[in-house]
Amino acid sequence: MAQTTITTDAYKLFPSPRNVHRVVFEHEVFVPQPYALIDLPSFHLKGRSSLFAAHRLADGKNGQLVTFELEADAQKFARLFVPD
Repeated sequence: MAQTTITTDAYKLFPSPRNVHRVVFEHEVFVPQPYALIDLPSFHLKGRSSLFAAHRLADGKNGQLVTFELEADAQKFARLFVPD
C-alpha cells in the first residue's frame, strides 16, 4: 500500500508505517536527525502520538516530526530523547 504524503504549512510529512495513529496532533517536536531511531512506545506516553519523516519547508531541513495529543508528552519526549 502506498504511503500518503501530508503537507502542512510548515512540513511535508511521510507517515511511519509503524504508526498506530496517522494523525498530525497539535503538539510537535522536530528531530533534525533523519535517521535516528525513535521508539515511541519506550517513552511510556499517556496520550496518542505519531511519527513522520519530515521535510521542513522553511529551510529545507530533513528530519523527523513527532506529534503528540498531550503537551506533557511532547515535553517528556523533548526532555528524554537522545539521538543514537
